[in-house]
Amino acid sequence: QVQLVESGGGLVQAGGSLRLSCATSGRTFSTYAMGWFRQAPGKEREFVARISWSGYVTYYADSVKGRFTISRDNAKNTVYLQMNSLKPEDTAVYYCAAKTGASSERPYEYDYWGQGTQVTVSS
Repeated sequence: QVQLVESGGGLVQAGGSLRLSCATSGRTFSTYAMGWFRQAPGKEREFVARISWSGYVTYYADSVKGRFTISRDNAKNTVYLQMNSLKPEDTAVYYCAAKTGASSERPYEYDYWGQGTQVTVSS
């Protein structure tokens, strides 16, 4: 069983930055691929970024490419999402998720989810 706890969300003005963290329990964190997803009110949960278990392979949604960076520290059992040049349309609840095997852009393939952290970007 893996427990995920996100933190770092908040209210920021457009153009600002936030860094989300996702701390995980368990000694097998380094074997899990990780993903960040977000869900805005009235919308489906969407893929934001994903990272392989090693950290060497990353992918991003087109909407965040060049602005967001996903990374992980396996020694700290933590995955991060650095968000720069934030836009009002980035407003959503952000979730981290873990899965065995390769990372994925499909939420249903993930085994474990955090509770989410709210990110609000004002214009």
